[in-house]
Amino acid sequence: MGGSGGELRYEISQNAYIKLVLHSLKHKTSAVNGVFVGSSCDDVVQIIDSVPLFHNHLGLLPPLEISLIMIEEYYSARGLGIVGYFHANERSDDVELGSVAKNIGDHIYRYFPQAAILLLDNKKLEALPKGKDRLPVMQLYTRDASKNWKLAGSDGGCRLTTKEPAANAVLLDYISSKKWEDVVDFDDHLDDITKDWLNPELFK
Repeated sequence: MGGSGGELRYEISQNAYIKLVLHSLKHKTSAVNGVFVGSSCDDVVQIIDSVPLFHNHLGLLPPLEISLIMIEEYYSARGLGIVGYFHANERSDDVELGSVAKNIGDHIYRYFPQAAILLLDNKKLEALPKGKDRLPVMQLYTRDASKNWKLAGSDGGCRLTTKEPAANAVLLDYISSKKWEDVVDFDDHLDDITKDWLNPELFK
């Protein structure tokens, strides 16, 4: 994978980004998680889509394994794979990357060594309506040489970007129209298989 691991950049598409922020807003009092799907080219990991996973029992292995197999099967047929993990903590003031997030991140890393973990930054999310910030409301974590997940330093802002510059403005529109109510995750799908975890209607 080359020695440029520290220089990797992550570019996230607007829909992939917004879908997981909306998922966290739908379950504000719970921890939620999801995965990012995409591909890598040179030193850029392109995040094309995302899949909301759970809002209950995030660390339970059987449902997690089922979901990851289904996601891999669907996207590998389209030339894409799981490239990262998203986590939002239960408490909005909690900015720590917990053991559940690290363990799932480790699992994804084994298959995709450029994997990142993106942790929702509630302070940035709450500040969005007041400012014009174009950076994602997520913190970037990558694995260092000693295999620990480390928060990207002051360069985190240029290493994680949204593909579309207006993504935060679009996100705010969706928040104001309560678009999060329409997000389906794997918990919903496992309870009722007629609910589609691919969320095909979400942005129509």
